[in-house]
Amino acid sequence: MRLAVAFDASGAPTLENPWSVGVFSGKIKGYVERLGTAWVEGEITQWGVSGGNVYGKLKDLTDEVTVGFTVWSSVKGRLPTDLKQGDRVIALVKPTYWLKAGSLSMQVFEMRHVGLGDLLERLERLKRQLASEGLFDVARKKPLPFLPGCIGLITGKDSDAEKDVLRNAQLRWPSVSFRVVHAAVQGDRVPREVAAAISRLDADPEVDVIIVARGGGDFQNLLGFSDESVVRAAAACVTPLVSAIGHEADRPLLDEVADLRASTPTDAAKRVVPDVSEELNRVEQARARLSLRVTAYVRGEIDRIEQVRSRPVLAEADWIVTSRAEDLTRYVARGVELLNRVLERAGTGTSELSARLRALSPQSTLDRGYAIVQAADRGIVRRATDAPADASLTITLAEGSLTARSEGELANPARG
Repeated sequence: MRLAVAFDASGAPTLENPWSVGVFSGKIKGYVERLGTAWVEGEITQWGVSGGNVYGKLKDLTDEVTVGFTVWSSVKGRLPTDLKQGDRVIALVKPTYWLKAGSLSMQVFEMRHVGLGDLLERLERLKRQLASEGLFDVARKKPLPFLPGCIGLITGKDSDAEKDVLRNAQLRWPSVSFRVVHAAVQGDRVPREVAAAISRLDADPEVDVIIVARGGGDFQNLLGFSDESVVRAAAACVTPLVSAIGHEADRPLLDEVADLRASTPTDAAKRVVPDVSEELNRVEQARARLSLRVTAYVRGEIDRIEQVRSRPVLAEADWIVTSRAEDLTRYVARGVELLNRVLERAGTGTSELSARLRALSPQSTLDRGYAIVQAADRGIVRRATDAPADASLTITLAEGSLTARSEGELANPARG
């Protein structure tokens, strides 16, 4: 492999006579090593120990410029033991160019504290402010649904975190449904895109729980999840929210405000989605316990019935009828006697009332030979003056009626 680079200096490579990559890298290494050592100030944004050596990153205090550094084990013993991520330090470094990797790193010879890093100090101030507002209170945290119908997932596109959540959730409950929103999980776009994704999924009525997932990273890469806009969007979220950033050493502020913190994206899937096999086993166990209790209850009731049936009072139940047969016969005879007496008295009373009614009836009077005389206006004629001469009369007899015409009052009416 050859790198076609042209130099203006005499003897420099040309298009027709280029340097090899090895030659070019060697010249860069020689130039870098001639720079010597320098004291630099910055903030430790990554601090990891491997094989006794320290590999980290140092960030500028005023902008986003970052360089990697290496502390060999021989030098590490001379450094303060409490150095950690977030510390503001001054270091004596020498640039080193690694030929095989083609990368530039700073070899540290000395390092000392300057004070708390600006970034960590800013995060601590924000954390205290949000805590004073009650955003981290346990009472605010909402319980997760037992079996969410739809899960909202916020993660990087084609990320391992997305694959872990989807795979593990579907292994536990194959029919689980997801609504995935891709957002930046590293860089300056993280706060804006993650906050917007949280608001979008929270407004979706079908989403029952939201997972924000990222597969770990160094302290600097996780800064976006401690941004105030992300934290406040999570606090305002009505839908239960799970933070699955996957970094144990440095917890972003999103972990504090989330309703549940999962250690990894895989852990989030296990905490949000129940295991169908475990649930089926629980159902079977519940059914077995229920069947056992019902069977025991029925057997107990059968034993009680048998005990009751075995008692002498029920062993020969006909004694109840035998002992009460004479009383029943006597009561029946007495009832018939009383009923006949009541009927007899009622019949006598009815006859007497009928006779009295017939005696008082107008028909009975007519049957004795009397008649009822009515004038033309159907009024009863009681006096001779009520039927003047030539008045039309109606006479009602015991059987039938007839009409007559008055000839006037008699001079000497007979009185009988």
